Amino acid sequence: MTLEPLYTAPLAVQIHVATVMPAAVIGAFLLLWRRKGSALHRLLGKLWMVLMVTTAISTFFIHSFNLFFGFSPIHILSVLTIVNCWAAYRMARRGNIRGHRIAVTQAYVWGILVAGGLTLLPHRIMNRVVFEGSSFFDLVLLAALLLLPWLLFHLQQTKLKHV
Repeated sequence: MTLEPLYTAPLAVQIHVATVMPAAVIGAFLLLWRRKGSALHRLLGKLWMVLMVTTAISTFFIHSFNLFFGFSPIHILSVLTIVNCWAAYRMARRGNIRGHRIAVTQAYVWGILVAGGLTLLPHRIMNRVVFEGSSFFDLVLLAALLLLPWLLFHLQQTKLKHV
């Protein structure tokens, strides 16, 4: 693992990484934390929304795959993330907690897990950050860290279905 590719990356990429990393952690915490609706949940939720929308907007200034006027299919995920964040906000304001939970989960899955997985494809900056100079142990640890939020979320959902 090396941070060198990030140091030389365009500003939009640096902003993107600086906002997506805390969004991934805060989002996982909020999705897995049991006490929903508390003051801390609302505060962190607002911060998460700002980070996610900033992350999504920053992608429109990143053009590593120029397939269609400087954009690529990955940019569709940015639009989905912004739409889901807006929907989650509106549903929370209206008291539609089930809809809010679905929209937030979709924003996290599409905006963090799927888009994040795509950044690890060959010839991408994050691929170089993660895999250059990495040992087998580093890669196993990374895989475990990437799968942990999904596994915990899945276990929580399974437990809620049985309650």
